[in-house]
Amino acid sequence: MTNSGVNELDWLLDDLVTQVAGAERAVVLSSDGLLIGRSSNLSEEDGEHLSAVASAFQSLARGTGRHFGGGAVRQTVVEMDHAFLFVTAAGRGACLALLTTEDADMGMVAYSMNMMVKRVGAVLSAAPRAEHHSAP
Repeated sequence: MTNSGVNELDWLLDDLVTQVAGAERAVVLSSDGLLIGRSSNLSEEDGEHLSAVASAFQSLARGTGRHFGGGAVRQTVVEMDHAFLFVTAAGRGACLALLTTEDADMGMVAYSMNMMVKRVGAVLSAAPRAEHHSAP
């Protein structure tokens, strides 16, 4: 993807990783798990993998919310031994995922991600849609 919206997303993700203490890697993904943008410290392959994982967690959380009447999912957090994965809805049809260190300030990460969602949403709504071609 080479349109200016994607380049701006990559820059915004680099800014998030640089500015938030403990943040390590970030992606913006479509609700079906496709990589839309990634921080520069992620290879395309790792960005695609993180997008797929984040999409799966969001999907599971949405299903749980529906089944048990919990409502809409605002954020999914996965705590690991040495890292956290935060996934937040970023407007209609997109999510922001951030991997952090184990000592990241969860409140500050959540706040920073919510502020970033506003910026990402503006970029996504302004970015031209990629055309999908199907075989005849």
